[in-house]
Amino acid sequence: MSQVNANIGKYNTLNIIAVTDNGAYLDGGDLGEILLPNRFLPGDSKIGESIEVFLYTDSADRLVATTEKVLGQVGEFVSLKVAQVNKMGAFLDWGLPKDLLVPYNQQHTAMEVGKYYLVRIFLDQRTERVAASSKLDKFIDVWPAEYQQGDKVKLIIGGKTDLGFKAIVNDLHWGLLYDNEIFQPLRIGKKIDGYIKQVREDGRLDLLLTRGSKNTVNSFADKLLDNLQKNNGFLPLHDKSAPELIQRTLGVSKKTFKATVGNLLKNGKLSIEKDGIRLK
Repeated sequence: MSQVNANIGKYNTLNIIAVTDNGAYLDGGDLGEILLPNRFLPGDSKIGESIEVFLYTDSADRLVATTEKVLGQVGEFVSLKVAQVNKMGAFLDWGLPKDLLVPYNQQHTAMEVGKYYLVRIFLDQRTERVAASSKLDKFIDVWPAEYQQGDKVKLIIGGKTDLGFKAIVNDLHWGLLYDNEIFQPLRIGKKIDGYIKQVREDGRLDLLLTRGSKNTVNSFADKLLDNLQKNNGFLPLHDKSAPELIQRTLGVSKKTFKATVGNLLKNGKLSIEKDGIRLK
């Protein structure tokens, strides 16, 4: 009885059980014998050897194996380019001869040829075909995130917002990177390490690309001074202001705001007034 647990739409290490003129047949466990065509078969392959392959259904809906590298597999978020659009939906180039389908009912917005979209690759359980969706929210955990300030996380850059960039945290949650704390070019689909800046009271995540430190205070100081100059040297914010007001106005936590104001006070650049702070 075979103990192989092969998965469609993913990389698998499978054993060669037969070699024919057409290629090698691999032990796919419950999926049966799977053909690895000759053009992908290393010349010295023998029965009993194991080989890493990607499994998918070809244009004739036959389950096949390939040693070609794909740009993403089932369960992953990835940015892919639209190769064509027809009555079935949009087809994305993911590195295989058969493009990856995004049906119309899985498109967050109508997809256009030549553009890149962040999608989640999934396996349609009914048809056993690999497909993709740009309706990302349904793949994001609805439960509040359990992170601590400063935790290192894996990020995938999502869409642009008025405040900055949305990012998917550890493939599970949405978080937000604020424009004034981004010091490198970002693009949708980019995978990058980040840190939890804070878990807000509503459970949402604020993120940083560098670990929060004195550098955060220093980098925000210039923005605060610039903001004061644009508002005639005064801002109605102080140590009693609500964290939400500070976040909405300046895009930083109250902790960073207070630390920055304290630093600028020591350097003689600010004065504290009853209703806010003033530029000296």
